[in-house]
Amino acid sequence: MATDLSVSVEDRPGGLAGVGEALGNAGVNIMGLAGLGGHGGGHVHLLVDDGEAARSALEAAGMAVEATREAVVIDVSAEDRPGKLGELARRAADAGVNLVACYVATGSRLVFVADDADALRGALRV
Repeated sequence: MATDLSVSVEDRPGGLAGVGEALGNAGVNIMGLAGLGGHGGGHVHLLVDDGEAARSALEAAGMAVEATREAVVIDVSAEDRPGKLGELARRAADAGVNLVACYVATGSRLVFVADDADALRGALRV
């Protein structure tokens, strides 16, 4: 199952490096990532196959994992065109699903995260 981890890191040089090193040392592959820094803190969303191993590795490295959620991953390589993101996000909105995160992963895939993955899958028709 594709898993999204929401991780807080210090907003300093090496914050993201620490995330990558902790997961790499644990043998966890990062398939997608979105990160923002500023205002004294950094925040990263990570797409991984093994959420438990990733969480353990990050916490062992002293990082705060704020949430672990099932991710809904959509391959858009056949429909990589203007407006595709808007269409998918509109489906979620019209179904009353609030998106927690959205980012791009390897292989022309979009990652959507919501508190209710089943409702999100239904809205996105996947």
